[in-house]
Amino acid sequence: MNPHLNLEENMKLASVLEPSKPSFFPAMSKIVGTLGPQSRSVEIISNCLKAGMSVARFDFSWGDTDYHQETLDNLKIAVKSTKKLCGVMLDTVGPELQVINKKETPISLLEDSFVVLTPDLDKEATSCLLPINFTGLSTAVKKGDTIFIGQYLFTGNETTSVWLEVAEVNGEDVVCSVKNSATLSGLLYTLHVSQIHINLPTLTDKDKEVISSWGVRNSIDILSLSYTRHAEDVRHAREFLSKLGDLYQTQIFAKIENVEGLTHFDEILQEADGVILSRGNLGIDLPPEKVFLFQKTAVFKCNMAGKPAVVTRVVDSMTENLRPTRAEATDVANAILDGNFQFEKLPVVTFVVWSDAILLGAETLRGLYPVETISTVGRICAEAEKVFNYDLYYKRAVKHAGDAMSHLESITSTAVRAAIKVKASVILCFTSTGRAARFIAKYKPTTPVISVVIPRLKTNQVRWTFTGAFEARQSLIVRGIFPMLADARHQVKGSMTAESTNSTNESVLKVALDHGKAHGFIKPHDRVVVCQKLGDAYVVKILELED
Repeated sequence: MNPHLNLEENMKLASVLEPSKPSFFPAMSKIVGTLGPQSRSVEIISNCLKAGMSVARFDFSWGDTDYHQETLDNLKIAVKSTKKLCGVMLDTVGPELQVINKKETPISLLEDSFVVLTPDLDKEATSCLLPINFTGLSTAVKKGDTIFIGQYLFTGNETTSVWLEVAEVNGEDVVCSVKNSATLSGLLYTLHVSQIHINLPTLTDKDKEVISSWGVRNSIDILSLSYTRHAEDVRHAREFLSKLGDLYQTQIFAKIENVEGLTHFDEILQEADGVILSRGNLGIDLPPEKVFLFQKTAVFKCNMAGKPAVVTRVVDSMTENLRPTRAEATDVANAILDGNFQFEKLPVVTFVVWSDAILLGAETLRGLYPVETISTVGRICAEAEKVFNYDLYYKRAVKHAGDAMSHLESITSTAVRAAIKVKASVILCFTSTGRAARFIAKYKPTTPVISVVIPRLKTNQVRWTFTGAFEARQSLIVRGIFPMLADARHQVKGSMTAESTNSTNESVLKVALDHGKAHGFIKPHDRVVVCQKLGDAYVVKILELED
């Protein structure tokens, strides 16, 4: 038996068919939904939020700022009407190569025929010639190199994406032989050259323009840095954001999409706030038999660093179907928890790996069933979480951390241990930066973490402002954290500071408990673990609630 799963040896398989016990909270794992043509109305976005979407992704590989602004304005209306917080993620284009089809007419490519890739964008796309947005392709490739083209690269459906092999280079043009028959449809398609360095900046001028205008105007919570290849890419992006007003608070998630990013993964992880594993592109750069190994190792490293790991491309078939395939349903569960894997640095014990979030791309962007997709993925995640051995994970995570724990991590991991021991229904964590809640989440408690973000009063010598909204929304991508923003008056009165009084502490605690009860996290007679900072000291205490 897998020690990481709470399954009994004599368990009858028929019991799997029994209805799941009702849960007072949604899946602990988070869902990032990409908003687009099929998911941008107020009604659809509202239903996506109700179904479990906690972060909205805006993909600037297509659409202009006006289009995305209209969608975001609808998101704000939906958030207000549903009273559900939602983070905003801006996904950069980066050094993405694209085929441009101005007329949007379907283009059929036949196996064993030839097609020319040209940087001349004045020419029209045909079955014999495809204009691309990069002038350096002819110097980057050589005969025999592999190129993939598709709306979302290789979907697994060979009739909608094409595999090419470079036959010759002719000036700035690249002549390719077509390896499979396919029909490309839509305005543009992504072009990926397998295992070849593309000499373009990770944060392009177009990306900087979008961030400086749309990103600043909307105070984006997370920047998804596409095609992150080196730690320097993250440092450069952070330096750029630091000069854009409130965006110094924006978190950077490194999107790992090719072998270069994989090779420099450890350094990238150290610099980034989180990681997105773009399995679609990685599945092209890596041999198929190596993809699972990268996913497990990368997620493990994120888990041990206490940084969110986000996995993509899990239910592609739901772009056009109401139900996922059997393999996809299993893949979602395995992305959320996957044990019995022996890592090189842990020669004696096996370790479980656990993704924080699932990112849905085409499934919600242009898929026919965005709401149903989010709901289905959420249900699968919730089922996987019910059979996880949290106690064993906690013990092994603490052992792996060893003596490297900071004082804050030591206290917060103690809060998780207390929650496991007393079977607490929730952990209440009072924080101003979100760090304490993230440390708690690192140890994967059995219970949800209500992160009570206490606003901080700041000044730029021109005006006074309260911070906290960023920290609250950014935790919406971290497994198990359910944030609430405390009333700014608690900060003014001194709550959670060295001057705090019992009355103000009791006041904000009551607000947090009432919030937990109202949202179904807490019931009468439940035990609650509280982690808070009083003056210079962190305190962990256990409350047993009355009626």
